[in-house]
Amino acid sequence: MSDAASLSGKRIAILVEQEFEDSELSGPRDALVAAGATVVMVGPISGAEYRGKRGETVVTSELAAGAARMKDFDALVIPGGHAPDKMRMRHAMVDLTRDAMDANKPVAAICHGPQLLISANALRGRTLTCWPSIAIDVKNAGGLYVDKPVVEDGNLITSRKPDDVRAFTEAIVRAVAGHKPQ
Repeated sequence: MSDAASLSGKRIAILVEQEFEDSELSGPRDALVAAGATVVMVGPISGAEYRGKRGETVVTSELAAGAARMKDFDALVIPGGHAPDKMRMRHAMVDLTRDAMDANKPVAAICHGPQLLISANALRGRTLTCWPSIAIDVKNAGGLYVDKPVVEDGNLITSRKPDDVRAFTEAIVRAVAGHKPQ
């Protein structure tokens, strides 16, 4: 993938809520840590435990979304599963996502993750992919849906499903390694 120190000094926020898709959180998290990044789990409540929908992964949030500021992070990752539908009901998570997009920092969303971007009103004019059942929602939010394993449109990185995690993660690492702070 990339040399182990390529993301040294970079801080990545991964949003978490109950019933995330296990591999869509653990795959990027593990690869980002292996590349040298500091990964911070950001949930609705600091110190709470969140379980993946398959029961394979359990994580504890280190920071409440309401206390998180994108100026402290180099990128934002939104795993899929049932979690994004829960996250979009949390104003602090929607605001953090909007702030990341407005700051032009790498934002990576997989599967149902774009639901949060829809709620942040951040898809108009953007090309992206997602889980097929929300493609119509993406289109209604002004996005251009394409069916590809990974789509990169400026700072936005999207993928469709667990089978795409490797390509998704490689795109995140490339984007964070090449991102210049504004």
